[in-house]
Amino acid sequence: MIITQTPLRISFFGGGTDFADFYHQEEGWVLSSAIDKYIFVIVKRRFDKLIRIGYTRTELVENVNQVQHDLVREALRLTGVTSQIEVGTLGDIPSSGSGLGSSSTVVVGVLNALYVYLNQPATLEELARQACHIEINLLNKPIGKQDQYITSYGGLRFIRFLPDERVIVEHVQISENELRRLDQHLMLFYTNHPRKSESILTEQRQNIAECMDQLRELKMMALDGRKMIEAGNFDEFGKMLDHSWHLKKTLASKITNDVIDEIYLTALKAGAIGGKITGAGGGGFLLLFCPCEKQHQVRQALGSLQEFPFHLEPDSSKVIFNYRR
Repeated sequence: MIITQTPLRISFFGGGTDFADFYHQEEGWVLSSAIDKYIFVIVKRRFDKLIRIGYTRTELVENVNQVQHDLVREALRLTGVTSQIEVGTLGDIPSSGSGLGSSSTVVVGVLNALYVYLNQPATLEELARQACHIEINLLNKPIGKQDQYITSYGGLRFIRFLPDERVIVEHVQISENELRRLDQHLMLFYTNHPRKSESILTEQRQNIAECMDQLRELKMMALDGRKMIEAGNFDEFGKMLDHSWHLKKTLASKITNDVIDEIYLTALKAGAIGGKITGAGGGGFLLLFCPCEKQHQVRQALGSLQEFPFHLEPDSSKVIFNYRR
C-alpha cells in the first residue's frame, strides 16, 4: 500500500499568464504557495484483476477505459497500471469547486503514488509535467500550468513559463521567521458557493488576446510581489492583492458576482487590506490579507462564512506510507 500527501495551493499573482496562449508570446510569471491542506491518495494491489476507484463515489470496473474519473483514468493509462489495482482519494476540502487547485493536486498525487507503486519514483518535474499533459493535452481542460507545478514542488514559489514550454520553478528567498509573519496575515473563508471553473476559464482563455495589457500587469505583480515578500514589505503586498483582484475581475464576466463583491467589501470595511477569490473565481474560497489586530473584526463581520485556518506549506508532494509485503 502506498499513500501520498500532496498540498493544495493559493495563487497570489500572475494567474492567466500560465496559459499557453499567453506564454507562447512572452514569458508568464506566477507567484504561488502550497498550503498545509492536502489531497491524500491511496494505492493498493487487488487480489483479483478488477480496478476499484474510491472518491465521492465508488467505481469497480474490469477495464481501465471504463473508469469514469477522468483524472485517475488517464493517470492509470499513462503509468501502465491498468488492472488489479485500487485507488482512493481523500481531501481536506469540499470535493469540487474550491479554487485551491484540487484537480491538479489529485493528478500529481495519483501519479506520484502509482510510480512509487511501480518502484519507479518520478521527479517533481516529471510529476508536474505529466500532470499538465493529462489535464491540458489529453483531457483538453481550459487551464494553465501553475497548479500542477506548485502542488508538485510545494513551498512559496516564483514560477516562470517559457515560450518553448520549459517551466522554471524558483524559491522565494524568505527566512522562517518572516514566512511565519507573512503566514499570520493570511485568512481563508469559504464563500458557500462552489463553482464550475471550466466555463470561467474557457471565457478567460478566449479573452487573452484582448486582455494582454491586464495580463502583463498581473505578471509584473508576481515579480513585484516576490520582491515585497523578500524585503518584508507585507502591507504593500496586501494592497497589491486588492489591486490585482480588481484587475482580475476584468478577464472574464463570471469571475465575480454580487454576493462575492459584498463579502469582499465587508471584509475590507472590517480591516482587511486586500484579497481575492482563489482560483478561477465565481466562488470557492476567499483569500484575505489582514493585519493580526484586525482579524477578530473580520471574523465577526464574516460570521456566516466558515473560516479555513491554514499555513503556508514548504513540502512537496510526498509519500507518507509505503508498505510492501
